[in-house]
Amino acid sequence: MKRGKKYIESAKLIDRSRLYDVNETMDAVIKGAKAKFDETVEVHVRLGVDSRHADQQVRGAIVLPHGTGKNVRVLVFARGDKAEAATAAGADYVGAEDMLERIQKENFFDYDVVIASPDMMGIVGRLGKVLGPKGLMPNPKAGTVTPDVARAVTEAKAGKIEYRLDKTNIIHCAIGKVSFGVEKLEENFNTLLGAVIKAKPAAAKGQYIKSCVVTSTMGPGVKVNTAKLENA
Repeated sequence: MKRGKKYIESAKLIDRSRLYDVNETMDAVIKGAKAKFDETVEVHVRLGVDSRHADQQVRGAIVLPHGTGKNVRVLVFARGDKAEAATAAGADYVGAEDMLERIQKENFFDYDVVIASPDMMGIVGRLGKVLGPKGLMPNPKAGTVTPDVARAVTEAKAGKIEYRLDKTNIIHCAIGKVSFGVEKLEENFNTLLGAVIKAKPAAAKGQYIKSCVVTSTMGPGVKVNTAKLENA
């Protein structure tokens, strides 16, 4: 892959042969972000588990202390009082069969999170083939299938993120923007890693965190020393 001049300049600032402490990592990522926009800071964690086995899945959701810096658009499937509560909590779209029809007929995907009350899963289940591949399907483990839809909306707006393994046993998550600064990014990172470590499956053997890299949207990756967090 051909890299741009700014990327090459940023890459020279990083020693790829060493692991950086969390504080150093965030500082290096911020310095390496040369784009004209406020780049997103992403974490990529490779785990020593096998996602093909049900007892080695790693999945959950947490609210980052400082959010993600992104304006999160929320769609809620609910009726009656729950629909009113979701609207009052700030949901961008609220509905039932009307939303089902809009998604199916209009290819409507102008939202980042989908939340549903349990009684609506009969409707939402019909959207599994379109919401699933986009990572939008509501799930009890992620707190997006819940009787308390208002709370779920509030948490989503506050910066709740879901983490889960992909097919290559890597978790990919955004933890904020370069403009957050070192301290806020460090706190968000520690919150995410703490949750991932806590979610370690009992069936996981050997080294749990194989590697952890933090990068900005356009910048080079920085390898993180996670030993202190794992042993905390």
